[in-house]
Amino acid sequence: MKASTRKLILPGTIVALIVATVILAPVLPLQDTRGMDIPHRFAGPSAAHWLGQDEFGRDVLSRLIWGGRASLFIAVGSAVLAAIAGTTLGLLGGYFRGVVELFTVRAAEIILCLPPLLLALLVVTILGAGTWPLILALTILYTPNYARVVYAATQQVRGLDFVTAQRAMGTHPLKILVRTILPNVLPPLLVQMSLVVASAMVIESGLSFLGLGVVPPTPSWGLMIRAARGAMEVAPLLLVWPSLALAGTILTFNLLCDRLQSALDPRAVTAGGALWLRPRSREAKKPVTPVAAPAEAPLLEISDMSIAVHDMELVRRVSLTVRPGETVALVGESGSGKTLTGLAMTGLLPDTLRVTGGSAVYTTRDGTAVDLAKLDEEGIRKLRGDEISMVFQDAAASLNPVLRIGDQLGEAIQAHHQISGEALQKRIVDLLRHVGIPDPERRHRAYPHELSGGQRQRAMIALAVANSPRLLIADEPTTALDPTIQAQILQLFAQLKKDTPGMGMIFVTHDLAVVAEIADRVTVMYAGEVVEEGPVSEVFARPRHPYTAALISSVPESGAERLTAIPGTVPSPRNMPTGCRFAPRCGFATAECESRSPKADHPAADRVTRCFRWENVT
Repeated sequence: MKASTRKLILPGTIVALIVATVILAPVLPLQDTRGMDIPHRFAGPSAAHWLGQDEFGRDVLSRLIWGGRASLFIAVGSAVLAAIAGTTLGLLGGYFRGVVELFTVRAAEIILCLPPLLLALLVVTILGAGTWPLILALTILYTPNYARVVYAATQQVRGLDFVTAQRAMGTHPLKILVRTILPNVLPPLLVQMSLVVASAMVIESGLSFLGLGVVPPTPSWGLMIRAARGAMEVAPLLLVWPSLALAGTILTFNLLCDRLQSALDPRAVTAGGALWLRPRSREAKKPVTPVAAPAEAPLLEISDMSIAVHDMELVRRVSLTVRPGETVALVGESGSGKTLTGLAMTGLLPDTLRVTGGSAVYTTRDGTAVDLAKLDEEGIRKLRGDEISMVFQDAAASLNPVLRIGDQLGEAIQAHHQISGEALQKRIVDLLRHVGIPDPERRHRAYPHELSGGQRQRAMIALAVANSPRLLIADEPTTALDPTIQAQILQLFAQLKKDTPGMGMIFVTHDLAVVAEIADRVTVMYAGEVVEEGPVSEVFARPRHPYTAALISSVPESGAERLTAIPGTVPSPRNMPTGCRFAPRCGFATAECESRSPKADHPAADRVTRCFRWENVT
């Protein structure tokens, strides 16, 4: 038995006993809660009355149990109703934002401007005292608390890659909310639930104490405390019993929910897991029969493509060609536009960015040429994950933490192929074995947090190649890994290329050592532009742009006697230089470089450079 499960035993047992006692109150051998014995009022504990008798001679134990029934029903009922309403508002507002957020979360927050007890008093005063008016008052009171917690958690989750992947597959927004986002925001909800139950019990007792809650002769802990207050000097135990019951129940609920948070959080589940988190299989959208494309046709040909946010250009007139079986490395400093170029090919650009010019012609398996830059979401979705796939940099953020690795692989496969049952399970295990994950028969049931960093990256690669794509885009897949694991991942990519001869690859990286090991051609980007392109061996041996030469000289693998740093920083997209974008940092810059932008030149048949003085570089 796991430690987190063992910790649930004590609070779970106590809560179960409390709940069972109050539920079974009608069948327990208890005395009548309304039966009075005036001659023996304020009598102490006895064999007939274990906890004594109150100011009217009624049995305290019987009223304590029945009072707990009323208090728990009101507290738990209002907490559950508020959780349903608040979670719905928080999910909708956090996911859709904009006007939806205004009419859900922001509207609910108006209630927070009112003092809690006064708001409850207002509702009870309008609707009258009683159980259901009190439940309604507490539901209204606590709904904003849930809404704010869920809203904040949804904001953290909605931008992660595994949510983006769900949107990319065309999953309905409501299904994303229920299946993907809700399980990830449940742990803080459990904590909030314990706080709300505790607070609701206190407010219910307070209102009953004031005579505005549970209506006599129905017993409640608040009414018992109110009645015992006037007899403290005569029978102090009458105040002790309901106070102990109230405080003990609140503390036990808090402890239980705190332990549940650890036990039910999928990140802490090491075996078995919560069954309600497991996805159901669904029918595939279409079967795919691979057809070889013409060998002479480029796999992908990007021509003068630009990407902008509003009126600010981030990527300008990028051209790039990937042939079948070829690996093209995209290199450059952070902010050069490498990742944006890759995201544009898969239709995963952030909502505020758009392709403003140029084309990206991709040749499908059946030889059809399609312009990725002009496809709508439905069109790109048919290609994404099947024809074109992407390996993201942060596998921990890209994999859904509440779904098992095998379930996520199965979902990716079923998005494009009609396969299920044993055939699907065999395909999943074979994929994991193919990418080098040990013991795949067991590991496919693991959650992402149960895998090491290298194994998570291998699982991410398995997701990307699950449908044997013709174009694989790898966005710095080795950046967060140690050198040993980096070498293993690079060997895995090399093996994948060997096993799939026609697959082209765009490898986004800033590590020139990786480029030399894995790529056939290299494209160097700076400040949103392609500044040099050519075969890796030729570019590294004789760079034809000052930026490429500076990059090579700044890495230990360059063989230079002294490493040199590139002065300055990459310019902001809002303040790009008038002429050559690299001129402010370039040792070869002239007045011409600062006044006008250089056009693409060809030092050789298969070389491209964007520099006026490329002949002087090396």
